[in-house]
Amino acid sequence: MVARSSEVRPSAVRHSASPGAGGRRGRGAGRLAGLGLGGAALLVLLTGCDVGAAFGGFGWPQGGISPESHRMYDLWIASCIAALAVGVFVWGLIFWCIVRYRKRGNELPVQTRYNMPMEFLYTIAPILIVSVLFYYTAVVQTDVVRTTKNPDVTVEVVAFKWNWQFNYRDGQGKDANTVASVLGTSEVIPILVLPTDRSIRFEETSRDVIHSFWVPELLFKRDVMPGKIRNVFEVSKLDTEGAYVGRCAELCGSYHAFMNFELRVVSPEKYDQFLAAKRDGKSTQDALTAIGEEPYAQTTKPFETRRNTANFNPDSAAPAGAGS
Repeated sequence: MVARSSEVRPSAVRHSASPGAGGRRGRGAGRLAGLGLGGAALLVLLTGCDVGAAFGGFGWPQGGISPESHRMYDLWIASCIAALAVGVFVWGLIFWCIVRYRKRGNELPVQTRYNMPMEFLYTIAPILIVSVLFYYTAVVQTDVVRTTKNPDVTVEVVAFKWNWQFNYRDGQGKDANTVASVLGTSEVIPILVLPTDRSIRFEETSRDVIHSFWVPELLFKRDVMPGKIRNVFEVSKLDTEGAYVGRCAELCGSYHAFMNFELRVVSPEKYDQFLAAKRDGKSTQDALTAIGEEPYAQTTKPFETRRNTANFNPDSAAPAGAGS
């Protein structure tokens, strides 16, 4: 064993001291530099096209309708591109090492105790990446959760098993007055009508358990808490008219999956007409028809809760509702 190790060490030393070692190091540095430049070029190329649309938003809801949703979407896409760039760089190094340092015989490769440039790279680079990501995340988060003193519209969101009530208020806080209301039932999906180009404040409360208010195109989900807690958030404006499905995003009971509503975004003029019609005592469907909108939800439908031979135990000869 001693003789064999003494044979290997001199060969390793002679190999490291050979005249071509400096050239090999230079070529290795050149490959690393080329890989880095290629990754940077790929990053520039990806940021110059609509990467989110090409890859389905990397799982993030697309088609945002508020400035806050656009900022969160941009942060998510940029984070995914940065993660992919780092991943490609690391994978490239791994495969390069596999090929470059594969076993070619019994001769040992150059034995190096440390590499200062490499150690500096894998220590400082992650710190810089995390710092940049933390900075932009803090900036976007601060902007998204910001509230104002005098929003243009205030809506109280009331959740209960298993539906929604939307109260249009004349001020902020639990002591404000409700000037109009939309209440969902088992037969009719509740429709929350909101205007474009106006700041909107949401004040959430629950009558029983924890629910969650979520319109994917509007903002991230916001929990609706029971008791004295009122979860408050705002959007600076809505910029796209249309109908958007809303959901309860917190498991709240048997019919949680069917606790849906619809957000209907209309022009400020139509919104004022809708609110005036509601104040005059018209139903939500009549008020929507009066402003030229579809009276019922277009994005979702109510769950049939009546038990009969058509939807309850249809393959059994027993009458509907009969017990065993």
